[in-house]
Amino acid sequence: MSVVLYDVVYTESRNRLTTLFRMILIIPHAIVSNIWRQLAQVLGFIQWFTVLFTGKRNQSLWKLQNDYLGYSTRVNSYGGLLFDVFPPFGTEPGTTGVSYALDFEESADRLTNALRLIWAIPAMVVAIFVAIGAFFVTVAAWFTILFTGKHPRGMFDFAVKANRYFARVTSYVMLMTDTYPKYE
Repeated sequence: MSVVLYDVVYTESRNRLTTLFRMILIIPHAIVSNIWRQLAQVLGFIQWFTVLFTGKRNQSLWKLQNDYLGYSTRVNSYGGLLFDVFPPFGTEPGTTGVSYALDFEESADRLTNALRLIWAIPAMVVAIFVAIGAFFVTVAAWFTILFTGKHPRGMFDFAVKANRYFARVTSYVMLMTDTYPKYE
């Protein structure tokens, strides 16, 4: 079973100016990411029928979803203050220091895919609590970076784990994998 692999290279020293204006700088990426997310969700709905009737994932649909998920992990990492380099638009990670990977599995379990939204409810509830924690950690990190110019390692590690979990929940809900998301 495939699982989302996601990591970000830690850099203690941070750019105070780009951190100060991060919520403004991320606006173009947020727009593109939201539009692409809507397409990926529609593809997930189509994939649901494909898996239900054939027991296999369509690789072309999966690839478009995977490209979105890779891009959104970079956008979320940039918004979460995990790196300073403005991320490129599209599927290439550039020099962001973000690594994302998910292997394609053609075969899919029809039962777990048919009931995916029900199976995913506990993971989505956990994701809500993780998101609340990540929000407060990111706000604290924003102030810390502004005053000290450094990103504390503990805050960084928590944000990376939160983003990894969000990517895993998203891939599970969008039927890209049958591996249930774990927070690790």
